[in-house]
Amino acid sequence: MPSSQELLFIVIIAGAVVLVIWTLKDTLKKGEKKEKEEREKGLRSVSGKAEGGHGDVVLPLQLQAYERIVLFVERIAPQNLISRVNQPGFSVLDMQIGMVSNIKSEYDHNVSQQIYVTAQAWEAVKTVKEQTISIINQIALKLPPDAPSIELNKQILELFMLQPESPSDIAIEIINAEARKLMQR
Repeated sequence: MPSSQELLFIVIIAGAVVLVIWTLKDTLKKGEKKEKEEREKGLRSVSGKAEGGHGDVVLPLQLQAYERIVLFVERIAPQNLISRVNQPGFSVLDMQIGMVSNIKSEYDHNVSQQIYVTAQAWEAVKTVKEQTISIINQIALKLPPDAPSIELNKQILELFMLQPESPSDIAIEIINAEARKLMQR
């Protein structure tokens, strides 16, 4: 039976995941509201048929950026990250360092995509990145650093499996919604 300290830790982590989900959903709602207001005002986005015919060049770049950030979010989802980073003989500390550095490297590789996507889409990407790193670090801190990495992997996966929707799923919903809006213009 888990100790009260372990139960408290699980509740805190679960609360953090719920907070991420709530934040991402709120970001999506705000983005939809802003988009509606812009349409009502008759504002044109950069991706539309801009003066000078640049819309034909910009739209494919924007769509490619949305594809890349969806791929990034998928790659940092815990189940994908664990299967890619885990190595035989890794300790909890090795796995923690490997996952966090992998997330940061992937993010750095895709950071330029923010100039092509909406602020809401990019905020969803940043939130998922930060929360995933935070959860990895919090779970790793409660385990002995030299314990087998399977302990960390198991606890991370169990935590995310308890949630009805993962932060990655919500971020992908936001990104896909923004991309659909772009394609409808």
